[in-house]
This record gives sequence, structure tokens and C-alpha cells, in this order.
Amino acid sequence: MSPTESWHPAEQTEALSAVAPQLRALRRRAALTLETAARAAGLSPAHLSRLETGQRQPSLPMLLALARIYGTTVSELLGEAAADRDAVVRAAAMEPTRAGGWTYWQTGASGRAMQALRVHVPYGAQGDIVRVHPGEEWLHVLHGRLRLRLADTADLLGPGDSAHFDSLTPHRIAAQDADGVELLFVHTLLQSPTATLCLGPNPSETGVTS
Repeated sequence: MSPTESWHPAEQTEALSAVAPQLRALRRRAALTLETAARAAGLSPAHLSRLETGQRQPSLPMLLALARIYGTTVSELLGEAAADRDAVVRAAAMEPTRAGGWTYWQTGASGRAMQALRVHVPYGAQGDIVRVHPGEEWLHVLHGRLRLRLADTADLLGPGDSAHFDSLTPHRIAAQDADGVELLFVHTLLQSPTATLCLGPNPSETGVTS
């Protein structure tokens, strides 16, 4: 079941009552203390402790937040068995998705702890956006040249070059040449839609400036 599916009230109550046994186990699997996980979710440690012991039932927005923090899905938080995933992604199955001028092909299986994409970045597209978000990023230049800015450091990457960095480091990505640049891109932020994952928020919405 995806987070966007609708539930009947009786189904929702039954599902939420089953979540408490999962919450503590998944937090520990993520190697997070009660205090750290609660702070990341915008909760008090006491509130999260009550969720883990079944004294409180989480709202669906709260489940979404905890799933993201623990690197899992709402379905797993609810104790549902994960569907089998095919390890092989065929080229014919890679449908292009376009957002903000960029084009994406999903090159990895969905529902994994890492999201793998092939990305084409046109010249002049979104190059002024500063991105700051949880997770790690790894990118590898296939064709063209990439301008990568990490905090106060700027680098020019060519075909065969790679970069691996913490996504909480303010970063900007732009094509150097008129033909654009093509990348392989791997990210650990599982829950975000493709466009949000790669493009990040607009700096005017986050207060981040270049």
C-alpha cells in the first residue's frame, strides 16, 4: 500500500494499532536514539516513546516522516510484507521523466534504500538553485562537462569523473556546455519523488542562497 492510498476508518485504526511493534525495531535498525529520531521527526522523545509502546497512535503525516527518517516505507512501518523486486531494469522499461528542464530515467528498482537515475541536464537549466537536503549523493559524468559547486568549492567534471558527497552540503549542479551533460546519479533519499529528489527546493522557499 502506498502512502497516497485512501483508507476506510476501520482499516486505518487496525493498521495504526499494529505500528507500535515496528517503530522501535526500525529505529534501532537505523541506529538512531530515541532523542535523535524524535528531533528529526519534530516530536518530543516522550511522544515518540508513547508511539513505540502503543500508548499513542501516529497520524499518517507522522508515519510519512518516520518512514523517511528510518529509510523505509509506510507499508513496512505497518508491518506489511514487501513485494518482490526485480533486480534487473531493462533499457526498454526506462521511461523518461521531465522536470525543471532536466530529463530522468530510473535505472534502479523502486523501493530501495538508494535511488539510481540517469539524468540529462541541459545548459542553463536550474543551475542557480542551491540544494540542501538529507542523504548522500554520488554522480558520474557520462557525456559533457558538469559544473559542481559544494559549499565554497567549485569543480569542473568531465566524462569519467565522479563525485560523492553529503547532501546537507549546499550544492549546485549545472551543465558547462551548450549540449548539456549526462550523468549517472545515485541518491539515498528514498521517499522523495524524482523531481523533488534531484531538483531540490527553490532557494526562495528554503532561505538558502548561493
